[in-house]
Amino acid sequence: MLKIYHNPRCSKSRETLSLLQQNGHEPDVVEYLKKPLEPRAIKKLADKMGITDYREMMRTGEAIFKAQALDKAPQGQLLSAMALNPILIERPIVETDAAAAIGRPPENVLKLF
Repeated sequence: MLKIYHNPRCSKSRETLSLLQQNGHEPDVVEYLKKPLEPRAIKKLADKMGITDYREMMRTGEAIFKAQALDKAPQGQLLSAMALNPILIERPIVETDAAAAIGRPPENVLKLF
């Protein structure tokens, strides 16, 4: 399995998808803004990345992050916030059966192979 949680409007997401394709990989593309992830799916991604503080996989500069004071929120609230507001999830994320990585920089995902 190979998936990319992708936002086609994001240059880093497009660069990561292109990098995967240039290296012979054809991932399933999940446009997570159109089909938001459930909290348990977000937790699974975090676990695969070794993340214990969900802020590490969040776009902390988003207005909604600040408006909801998520910098002080408990972990469960962070999962719920990402499920309800997928714009908060850092992008792109590439997932394999065994691991996942955030494509910032895009080359970061090559460590999965």
